Amino acid sequence: MAKITYIENSGEKHIVEVQKGLTVMEGAVANNVPGIDADCGGGMACATCHVYVKDEWFDKINKKTEGEDDMLDQAYEPKKNSRLSCQIQVTDDIDGLEVYLPEKQI
Repeated sequence: MAKITYIENSGEKHIVEVQKGLTVMEGAVANNVPGIDADCGGGMACATCHVYVKDEWFDKINKKTEGEDDMLDQAYEPKKNSRLSCQIQVTDDIDGLEVYLPEKQI
């Protein structure tokens, strides 16, 4: 299990334990974290699980694919540290990960 901190745009934090092998999006959905809509269920067909990864963690998570990068163009206010949480695999290496939720999802 890895502890993942989801930080809403308002600053409210949700710290949840997510099982290794799941995605950051699946952890949010399973724990009713507001702000992760996950409309496509993790199929990378929407951008409603968009998050901003805290800079110190960005190089520790799995790399972004070209398809994810293309989908992030559809996200609300994408930044250089934007990721789709459905594409971030939970591993022991990301125990303590912090992600910030955008003001809204598209």
